[in-house]
Amino acid sequence: MILGVVIALIANALYSAGFVLEKRALAQLPPLDPHRPLRLVLVLLSSPRWLLGFAVLGLGFGAQLKVYQLLPIAAAQGVFVSGMVLLVALSAVALGERPGRRELLGTGAIVLALALVVLSLTGAGGDQVGSGARLLPLLAVCLPCLAFGLLLFLLSLHRADRDREGRPPSSGVPFGVALGLMYGVSSLAIKGTSAAFAGHTLPGAVADLAEGPYPWLLAATGAAGLALSQTALQRCRASVIVPVATTVSCVFTVATGTVVFGEHLPTEPLQLALRLGGTGLAVVVLLALPRHEDEMSLAAA
Repeated sequence: MILGVVIALIANALYSAGFVLEKRALAQLPPLDPHRPLRLVLVLLSSPRWLLGFAVLGLGFGAQLKVYQLLPIAAAQGVFVSGMVLLVALSAVALGERPGRRELLGTGAIVLALALVVLSLTGAGGDQVGSGARLLPLLAVCLPCLAFGLLLFLLSLHRADRDREGRPPSSGVPFGVALGLMYGVSSLAIKGTSAAFAGHTLPGAVADLAEGPYPWLLAATGAAGLALSQTALQRCRASVIVPVATTVSCVFTVATGTVVFGEHLPTEPLQLALRLGGTGLAVVVLLALPRHEDEMSLAAA
């Protein structure tokens, strides 16, 4: 399982670098509007810098597929959350996004959470990697969350674009929560896709995927995630949106994916405490993040 942790850390590096590259490119592009998806795509495709960031994210996606073949969902998500550390550092260096005290404390807490999850992988605690999910439970979880995430994003976008006197601008937390739900559904689809490739030839895996919901879920979350994430990144700080989205996605994927894919948490008390403690610590980080830019300014002072 250590190999799975290493590949997950590589995926984190690729995702963080991809988001930073896209964020830098978005600063040079005209305002994006998800209500006009065709124009949004054409604007993005016109930027070589954005395409580079998108390609790096694609490599991270490939690494994530392999991770889900090697690690159970709960362990994989615990490692993926550690990407917050690298993202905060890259955002400070490449984007000039100065982290506040709470963000720095959150980064340290994520390092501890990662250590707890990695320690929970040692010993014989009953970890197993799921190989498939039942259709009805999967759709019952995914479809309502996709609808709620889209609604929350559109409401947040409306508030962000509306001038309201006396109201500080949003830090991006609502955007991050909405995107986290999208990414959570995408993680379940990636998990199902990786299971189809495990132990199958390429033609057999493709045939198996064609009969299931995973390609459709990936297409839906991919299209929606592209439009919504780029719109959010253009308006708010990457060092807030991406960690919040990652944390929400982690909690959602662990809570639903462990059940849907028939995986089990460790049975040994110490391992179970470490796994739950690491995931719970990530949730605390989400709750502690500032909600508005004026809070961040005070925290950084």
